[in-house]
Amino acid sequence: MNRGFYTIMAAQFFSSLADNALLIAAIALLAEMHSPAWMTPLLKLFFVLSYVLLAAFVGAFADAFPKGKVMLITNMIKIVGCGMMFFTVHPLLAYAVVGFGAAAYSPAKYGILTELLPPEKLVAANGWIEGLTVGSIIMGTVLGGALVNPHIASMILSFDFPLFDLPIDTPTEAALCIISLIYIVAALFNLSIPDTGARYEHQQRNPIRLIIDFAGCFSTLWKDKLGQISLAVTTLFWGAGATLQFIVLKWAEKSLHMPLDRAAILQGIVAVGVALGAMAAARFVPLKKSLSVMPLGIIMGIVVMLMTTTTSVWVAYPLLVIIGALSGYFVVPMNALLQHRGHVLMSAGHSIAVQNFNENLSVLTMLVLYAFMVRMNLDVNTVILIFGTFVAGIMYLIMRRHAANQREHDSLSLIGEDKHPH
Repeated sequence: MNRGFYTIMAAQFFSSLADNALLIAAIALLAEMHSPAWMTPLLKLFFVLSYVLLAAFVGAFADAFPKGKVMLITNMIKIVGCGMMFFTVHPLLAYAVVGFGAAAYSPAKYGILTELLPPEKLVAANGWIEGLTVGSIIMGTVLGGALVNPHIASMILSFDFPLFDLPIDTPTEAALCIISLIYIVAALFNLSIPDTGARYEHQQRNPIRLIIDFAGCFSTLWKDKLGQISLAVTTLFWGAGATLQFIVLKWAEKSLHMPLDRAAILQGIVAVGVALGAMAAARFVPLKKSLSVMPLGIIMGIVVMLMTTTTSVWVAYPLLVIIGALSGYFVVPMNALLQHRGHVLMSAGHSIAVQNFNENLSVLTMLVLYAFMVRMNLDVNTVILIFGTFVAGIMYLIMRRHAANQREHDSLSLIGEDKHPH
């Protein structure tokens, strides 16, 4: 890998690290404001809204300028969102601005890899990105929890700069300042990203044409016998994963009696499990066997329900690692299969746009349902049972659909197919 690749990886890591730390700081800010509990999951909802609304346009934007420049601009948008929280703009609105930056950042970070590296290095490069993203989720969540910890926050607040009287008076303001610095580090790496020289002169600018093209790709992927199964699984996974983040925080508070800074570490524990499962899948599950992992989705839904019987931290840790590992092991092969079908049926960029749209629409839907259940004052154990049953039930229906598809087509021959119909 060349030096430019490692610069991109560093920029991605620090930007994602700040995103995840900022989520915990925003949750703490809502608690300081005595906001109702149902507002907490809406933070993630406002963040991913841009991924859904801008799905048809962000790819064209990423191709209209050098990718390093796009990553710098979109990272600056994230800094603005973080700053808005500091200047008492409502956390939901401020985090939505950060999400707007993240949605436009995503296709640029993946797109630049194809410009910078030869095809034979792309799998390894994507592995690096996914590995660093999981690492940044773990570290960012733990960092966010540490920054809102009263003891650590008081240490940060005790620092005095000579000749300056900084207007930082609360633990959350101190956390936001540290997170802003991390975004600035990411921006400095963005400035160092080399211009690959790739230019896309005939980029479609007409929004109506972009939406029509996107709708065509959306329809193609859902009609494909393998595409629809892998897309359904990854769509369910991302919606469930985003909701589980907030369920774990609420469960830690009610069943394990943990404050936010310690509960945030549990989210990191789940991410460790996801990383272990993902590595195992990459090692043991070839593309041809990708569909064999689907029963693990049902098992994951059942294991999640065991959270209702747990009141000990020492049982909670291994249970959350197992939930994460099951998730990682079944979603990675599905992701690979979806990328393969997307590449066969259309371009990789269009396929990623459709995938992002579906997955984030699922996140929005499931977070709205979770916020509604919190608003109805449902007990957290009841919510966990509903959630686990839903995940297991939907996975069962997807498997039934796949069995019906197999009666019509041989799935292995479809995986082996490698031609563009367009």
